[in-house]
Amino acid sequence: MSVLFAIILFSLLVFVHELGHFAAAKLFGVQVNEFSLFMGPPIWKKQIGETLYAVRLLPFGGYCAMEGEDTDSDNPRAFGRAAWWKRLIILVAGAAMNFIAGILLMVVVCLPLEQVVVPVIDSFTEFCTLDGETGLQAGDRILEVDGEKIYVYSDFSMILNLNGGGTHDLVVERNGQRVELENFRMEKHQVTLEDGSTQMLFGMNFTVQEMTLWDKLAYAWNQSLDTVRLVRLSIQMLFNGQAGLSDLSGPVGIVQQMTVVAEASATWVDALLNLLYFGGFIAINLGLCNLLPIPALDGGRVVSLLITTAVEAVTRKKIDPKYEGYLHGAGMILLLGLMAVVMFKDIFVLFKG
Repeated sequence: MSVLFAIILFSLLVFVHELGHFAAAKLFGVQVNEFSLFMGPPIWKKQIGETLYAVRLLPFGGYCAMEGEDTDSDNPRAFGRAAWWKRLIILVAGAAMNFIAGILLMVVVCLPLEQVVVPVIDSFTEFCTLDGETGLQAGDRILEVDGEKIYVYSDFSMILNLNGGGTHDLVVERNGQRVELENFRMEKHQVTLEDGSTQMLFGMNFTVQEMTLWDKLAYAWNQSLDTVRLVRLSIQMLFNGQAGLSDLSGPVGIVQQMTVVAEASATWVDALLNLLYFGGFIAINLGLCNLLPIPALDGGRVVSLLITTAVEAVTRKKIDPKYEGYLHGAGMILLLGLMAVVMFKDIFVLFKG
């Protein structure tokens, strides 16, 4: 079921993405030659007006083929002949649709929630050493840890673990005032639990909040912002060496993780909600990653558009779009190569496990 859900999910996300390009192109009068779901030979196609609509055999990807997208065209309705700002909107419309889809999925996941834990300190245990006049106090809402905003309760431990070390810079809201605790020592204590096991704990109890409809919508929005931040942190970790190729996952790894989460769910409703959360997470990831300034991605095309528009405004000469096509073609080859490496790594890990 998880595999089927993943196929449907990826297909819908690609469809939504390409639908964004398609709708924006049609809105600005750019000719769309083909709107296709999936890749490879067609298993269904229908010509409606100037556009060929198709469903193709290989269940991945899809495209919105616009006239004059990568080559020069004399057609007055070609993509390359539209105003630069119209082309910019068309390029970012796909990612925008993924963002919208991701936020809507987060809303669906959050609507059944009746209560959640929020980053507001309710009380302290006897062994806790974090409270006091110069420390944390009951009622404090944790706003930031080490410069990172706390959108949801789970962010608190995530940011602490990510940065490591014993001292952190905290920002809390106390009685309506913003209070900063610099170089604050977050001390854990070893505690013996009822089952006899031991665990390192801070000794803080957080508040459980009853959820109104507005709270649920706000929580869904915060979950979406948190997802955007996770993408940014992941990219940072790749660049600073905290993460490597072994930490990347492709569709195979994602499906495997979705299966694990679904099987660990208590009921089929919980499993569905967890999978939908994955869907929202992936949709926002897809939208954000597509805007990275990498050739072949929409972000790379946006950068190329802005550069060529500026150069043409100065030189009064039009740059042949075939050169941009070569650049994005090379970028696509490298991107597909990376995807293949990640996929084979995921398959190896799957069979090894």
